[in-house]
Amino acid sequence: MSSIVSVKSGISEMASIPRLLVLASLALSLVGCAGYRLGPVGGQSSGGRSIEIAPFENKTLEPRVTAALAQAVRKSLSQDGTFRLDTRGEGDIYLTGTVTRFEREGVSYQPNDILSARDFRLLLVMHVVAIDRSSGKTLLDRDVTGRTSLRMREDLPSAQRQAMPLLAEDLAHNLTALLVEGGW
Repeated sequence: MSSIVSVKSGISEMASIPRLLVLASLALSLVGCAGYRLGPVGGQSSGGRSIEIAPFENKTLEPRVTAALAQAVRKSLSQDGTFRLDTRGEGDIYLTGTVTRFEREGVSYQPNDILSARDFRLLLVMHVVAIDRSSGKTLLDRDVTGRTSLRMREDLPSAQRQAMPLLAEDLAHNLTALLVEGGW
């Protein structure tokens, strides 16, 4: 009889183990999400402020870089949702930018020709100024960079043209993070 009681108590103890595991995993998942905030950070409400993006200026010899940048910045800000894009000249924040540097650096070379690069690292630098229209206060005044890499296939100009959207997206992502996180 005592062996039957010990078997029953062993079964009930085994049945409580999955319950404990479920409770422990639930407690850990709640603790893991304790610092997470849903929506925009920095005390701003989603879409509470608008931003106007002026046409960017290009001081490099790289053509069409500002078109790719303008599209990438608008897309990145739209996807983030913290700011509304304003196209009527009445945005709460006025954003201007000047592309100041475009660099292409060889990082790996052809095995039989040490002068011919095979892989490149691209760097794009834009000086950005964001101004609060209501107060005239400069919110952001700094250089923002974007980086990407490319492998030369047929010719360098076409490979670089294909990599330009990736370079612009990286810079736009970095700019959006600076604007959204604030800390002005």
